[in-house]
Amino acid sequence: MKRYLSLDVGDATIGIAASDLLGLTAQGVETIRRKNLETDMKRLRELMEAYETTSLVVGLPKNMNGTQGERCEVVRAFAAEIERAVPNAEIVFWDERLSTVAASRSLLEADLSRRKRRKVIDKMAAVFILQGFLDSLSMKHGE
Repeated sequence: MKRYLSLDVGDATIGIAASDLLGLTAQGVETIRRKNLETDMKRLRELMEAYETTSLVVGLPKNMNGTQGERCEVVRAFAAEIERAVPNAEIVFWDERLSTVAASRSLLEADLSRRKRRKVIDKMAAVFILQGFLDSLSMKHGE
């Protein structure tokens, strides 16, 4: 089984999650505070190396009606930069509609303060993105 990292790409941050070695569960890794493209790519390469993967699941923020707007273009442009910085990267786009809503609800249920939620919301959104992707893989394989 191969390991995946997922990315919830925002203007100020990138939430990162990783799958376990069996590809069953997603765990939050970190939230990258974006500085510049070079620094973002350096940290992403470090994480890919640490988790021994070239497979990335990138959340695609589609509109609620399924269309792709300006945010999708921004995310696709960032993914193109990843492909330039990490030529062997395998990028899969995953519909992330409602992942941030689900992450917020989960954190509210955990009774975290607003300040703590703000620190982890992007990482949690990446977990929801990756878990959805992993669940779809297991359904395809009939597990």
